[in-house]
Amino acid sequence: MHANLLSLLDVGIPALLIALAVLLLMVQQELGPFSGLKGGGKILLMSAFGMGVFAFGLKLTVATAVAKMPERTVAPLVAANTKAVSASAALPSPVGPPPPGPGHYVWQALPEKAPAPEDNPTTPDKVALGKRLFFDRGLSADGSVSCSSCHDLNRGAGADGRRTALGIRGQSGSRNAPTVWNAAFQSVLFWDGRAASLEEQAKGPLLNPVEMGMPSAVAVERRVVKNASYRDDFARVFGPGSTISLKRIAEAIAAYERTLITPDSPYDRFVRGDGKALDAAQLRGMALFQSFGCVACHRGPNFSDASLLDGQSPLRIFPAKATPFDSRYRLTADGGASGRAGRGVWRVPSLRNVALTGPYFHNGSVDSLEEAVRIMANAQLGMTMGPSSGRALYWSQQDKVLSQAEPRFISEGEVKDIVAFLNGLSSDSLVQHGK
Repeated sequence: MHANLLSLLDVGIPALLIALAVLLLMVQQELGPFSGLKGGGKILLMSAFGMGVFAFGLKLTVATAVAKMPERTVAPLVAANTKAVSASAALPSPVGPPPPGPGHYVWQALPEKAPAPEDNPTTPDKVALGKRLFFDRGLSADGSVSCSSCHDLNRGAGADGRRTALGIRGQSGSRNAPTVWNAAFQSVLFWDGRAASLEEQAKGPLLNPVEMGMPSAVAVERRVVKNASYRDDFARVFGPGSTISLKRIAEAIAAYERTLITPDSPYDRFVRGDGKALDAAQLRGMALFQSFGCVACHRGPNFSDASLLDGQSPLRIFPAKATPFDSRYRLTADGGASGRAGRGVWRVPSLRNVALTGPYFHNGSVDSLEEAVRIMANAQLGMTMGPSSGRALYWSQQDKVLSQAEPRFISEGEVKDIVAFLNGLSSDSLVQHGK
């Protein structure tokens, strides 16, 4: 038993016995006769005066039980709550993990499967057909471009690595090609959010004169109908005698794209319980990502508020604040959904695999992820460069909560830590394919 408790009992038990004896003598010899009380009255009087003694005795009993049985009392409570993550010597030593409470951000791993709409259920045959269409250059006007041309699934991590997309006849578009990986979790598609589903999005590039350049939906359908094996595939997927339409072509492509998810990043492994999946710098960056407010827009398991999972406001003004970056990278030349130059309105992109999908922003003008972080800190969060301060990190595996002190500035060291964390959002399989 704990030494301090033994000392307490050595004093407390004799004191309790003495107090009871004194109380009994007072009531029996003095207070009872003075008040004219008989047996029952004396008992009531003793009970009234003895409440304090009884409370003291109860406290001694509870203290003894807790000390003697930690495996049945304190230990289960400690095990069920949080445990501190000591990231490295660079982090202050934590005194103890604060309990999770209201307002804490809950980190989530990406689901293993993307949701599908009721009117376009995912089936193996439909996925196989969609994959074939996704890689078919014959669906472009001059036979030179497929969906995969701008959305290279391996080397480009679902994008093409160019500043802006390249279409038929060498034409360059005005916007950067977003990654198709994990697009299945987004509630709106395209940089300006003009498509409300993968099915709707899949039609756009086919008919865009700068991208795949097909003159009409009928022209796309005729290309597919000409191929006998496509006719067999569509009959197998949509039923014998079914019409090959642009709608069904888009449905098949969308079904395939819903299989393009990457729940295998170090971050996902960390949130699922692998405490060593993220290194010290990544943990610091993860805490900064939360405390700086990045999670206000890049929230949830897909790191985007334009998410089917828990998104609330898919579009944001960018850049929100005027900075020297505006002119340096032409950030206000295209207004996105606003339809005019200036502070644009854009879909919140997912940050999954962001370290693999540069260059960055809607016009692909920024090559460095570090520079992209600086721009976001200044333009969106109104932060200024300043000194770094030490922070303690606490990770609760049970509640998926990471806690730390609120920062005041962003330093170059913190930029590097955030970039390190963003690297932790890269799919292990995509990193391996890109080598």
